[in-house]
Amino acid sequence: MGLLDRLSVLLGLKKKEVHVLCLGLDNSGKTTIINKLKPSNAQSQNILPTIGFSIEKFKSSSLSFTVFDMSGQGRYRNLWEHYYKEGQAIIFVVDSSDRLRMVVAKEELDTLLNHPDIKHRRIPILFFANKMDLRDAVTSVKVSQLLCLENIKDKPWHICASDAIKGEGLQEGVDWLQEKIIQSDPDCEDMKR
Repeated sequence: MGLLDRLSVLLGLKKKEVHVLCLGLDNSGKTTIINKLKPSNAQSQNILPTIGFSIEKFKSSSLSFTVFDMSGQGRYRNLWEHYYKEGQAIIFVVDSSDRLRMVVAKEELDTLLNHPDIKHRRIPILFFANKMDLRDAVTSVKVSQLLCLENIKDKPWHICASDAIKGEGLQEGVDWLQEKIIQSDPDCEDMKR
């Protein structure tokens, strides 16, 4: 980051841009979450399943997020790894009402965590235990247990219960993610004060 870029970020004229991967199985609510994080005038009214991936942008108080919303359909999951190197953080979305596919979500998470482009990096991971409004939803604590998140010792992680349609739990997650990105990025040194 050049001197002028640093100065403009420090003065609040420009936000530091970060690349975030949004991953999870299909129908977990990834696109709905990203859509809800955008300003209301930029939100889509009709959410369609993501084919391949899409790129969305939203801003927090200190950062400008470029989010790679990756399709969670089985035939597209092998594309995820092509974006790992560029990612500065991960949002992993789980449908907390879909107990049957929780095992598949755990397998995909394990594959992600063991990939060479992720394994040795302290990349922050935000988990959204989504669809908490549904009757069959398990708690975020139970999702954490089913995914064995306590075994993640080398990366900062956080899990939030969320309802993407209402936007519940999303801001808490983004606030945590912003804090972890700022803590880990030397270019954000001035934002830490």
